[in-house]
Amino acid sequence: MRQLFATANPLVDFEPRTNIAPSQMAPVVRYNPKDGQRHLDLLRWGLVPHWSKTMEIKASLINARVETLLEKPAFRDAFIHRRCLVPANAFYEWQSGTKPKQPFAITLKDGGLFAFAGLWENWRAPAGQWVRSFTILTTQANDLLVGLHQRMPVILAPVHHALWLGQTPVDPKDLQALLVPYPSEAMTFYPVGLGLNSPKNDHGNHLMPLI
Repeated sequence: MRQLFATANPLVDFEPRTNIAPSQMAPVVRYNPKDGQRHLDLLRWGLVPHWSKTMEIKASLINARVETLLEKPAFRDAFIHRRCLVPANAFYEWQSGTKPKQPFAITLKDGGLFAFAGLWENWRAPAGQWVRSFTILTTQANDLLVGLHQRMPVILAPVHHALWLGQTPVDPKDLQALLVPYPSEAMTFYPVGLGLNSPKNDHGNHLMPLI
């Protein structure tokens, strides 16, 4: 991961995960303009806006719709100033119409790592400690996945990583051209075990490793 995303630091004390859930910690790549380096850190999944009075995460802040980034107060400032990459090698969707719902792992055809477009935020608790959190951007599903879900996470090609992280000056409005469905022909999906339906099942052969 460190080699692919050219981060300055290794990620310590983090074992491979297969079922990361909201409110849990996950690896995130950020760019620090002060040292000119990318850094890989653990942030909490579920954006906590800097103006929030509590750390409570609403479901609507786990993901951010690309169509309204500049309209929503929770995301607007982060979109302009605090963009990040969220590494993964799979994500999951559940097919409706079955009981229990059947989960599917969605990957690139080559099985390699990729990066979701994300936003991150700083929030200071009343006691003074800082909490850093993130959200994952979503767009309309591509032709491959529309039968599973109407939306999908935004996956950024490596050629766009530096631009998204802010290593190259850019008007945030111009970044919206990157926030489109990933090509169907580069992706695949397959069913995985029902154990995925519980966040307690975070390791095992029935799941596709996320990292």
